[in-house]
Amino acid sequence: MYNKEIEEYAKDILESDNFQMTKKHIQHGTMTVYEHCINVAKTSLWMRDKLGIQCDNRDLVRGALLHDYFLYDWHIGEAKNPLRLHGIFHPGIALKNAKKEYELTKRQEDIIYRHMWPLTILPPTCREGWLVTCADKYCSLMETLHFHQGSVEEVLD
Repeated sequence: MYNKEIEEYAKDILESDNFQMTKKHIQHGTMTVYEHCINVAKTSLWMRDKLGIQCDNRDLVRGALLHDYFLYDWHIGEAKNPLRLHGIFHPGIALKNAKKEYELTKRQEDIIYRHMWPLTILPPTCREGWLVTCADKYCSLMETLHFHQGSVEEVLD
């Protein structure tokens, strides 16, 4: 339902090699990072509509797609994740990676960097950030409990 809006605001992200690479990493359950980010974007847009929240739709979509742009397999506790503290450190890594490839607005930076509240200490400072934070928690729960299933075949190819 929200595919057209996502493509309108983020075609460059959807087509980028690094974003496509997120199809190779599992996020929760059988859901890939790619699928998770798409689901968070759609859920954020759905919440916006259901709650009647006025926001910057471009920033909402782009922030949602890039919120987990950490570009590694967080299940492996090696060089990138030696202490298995992915939940705390990945927002900063995602922001750093996103800034290398895209020109981000301050609002997009806020969405990416603060989406793990309350695990991290800083809450979002904009409506878009709150929508993505809530959508991320909802999608993560549904994926972890296997209510939302991913296309694990993409990862195994």
